[in-house]
Amino acid sequence: MSQPPVPPVCVGIDVAKAKLDVFVDTADQLFTVDNTVAGVQQILDRLGQHVVQLIVIEATGRHHRRLAVDLMLAELPVAVVNPRHAREFARAQGKLAKTDHLDARLLADFARRLNPRPSDKPSTNQPLLLNLVARRRQVTQMTAAEKMRLHDADDKITRSMINKVLRVLDQQREDLDRQIAKLIESDDDWKNRKDLLTSVPGVGDATASQLISDLPELGKLNRQQIAALAGVAPLNRDSGSMRGKRTTWGGRAAVRTALFMATFSARRCNQTIQAFAERLTAAGKPYKVVMVAAMRKLLTILNLLIRENRPWQTTPPLQNT
Repeated sequence: MSQPPVPPVCVGIDVAKAKLDVFVDTADQLFTVDNTVAGVQQILDRLGQHVVQLIVIEATGRHHRRLAVDLMLAELPVAVVNPRHAREFARAQGKLAKTDHLDARLLADFARRLNPRPSDKPSTNQPLLLNLVARRRQVTQMTAAEKMRLHDADDKITRSMINKVLRVLDQQREDLDRQIAKLIESDDDWKNRKDLLTSVPGVGDATASQLISDLPELGKLNRQQIAALAGVAPLNRDSGSMRGKRTTWGGRAAVRTALFMATFSARRCNQTIQAFAERLTAAGKPYKVVMVAAMRKLLTILNLLIRENRPWQTTPPLQNT
């Protein structure tokens, strides 16, 4: 007599700095391991006994990255989801309590019911690029803070100390730029993406590096999906006969910041973005509405260029974006 087919399992993993809580739904297995290389290997060994349909983990910065990469390298389907989406999923079911074990069960249920799209397998150097770009962002923020303090300082000794810190930060930013550029140059796909992105007037090396590291989906999604992922898609707020103002929220903050700076520059040197923004301004649109719309326009162009693998032209065909 033949054995009945083994049902595929959905797995939820709650990630913390020191430990990983894992729940395998169909098998009703709940266990905890250390968030170390050995701990991840224990997870792989135990999941090797099952047919895995999907593993869901929350994006928690550097703590989840090694786990996600190791699972993907083992050819397991992994979806890295926004923690807010998982929490809203719990609230929708009336589950307000929160513990690590409950979160692992919740993520497995999230995988089973919503079946989110598995994340793309990162390249070998993707975690390093993410760390370098994140560090550059931190250095830029610290530089801005120190410059504000320099502006407020009214004695020579304090100003001298702040200037010393600024020189260190400037040197570190230059070192990071060199390391990021070297890393991107070592990868043919990244180098090609950077060349395509920087061919667009207004998009510099820093913005291109940010998009390569934080928005790897660029060129793989349609314009509505990529705009929503970056948090620049207008969302309806209608109810009955009421028509509310369209707003944008959510998405990846770091990507949105990079797009804002690129758009600010593009409004001066990119004829397509400049004309688009001027048309909205002439129609009486507020500055913020104009900027967000221009950011979305620029992102749509970049998405198209990456998808079609071609550099910028003066009047790119956008009818199919």
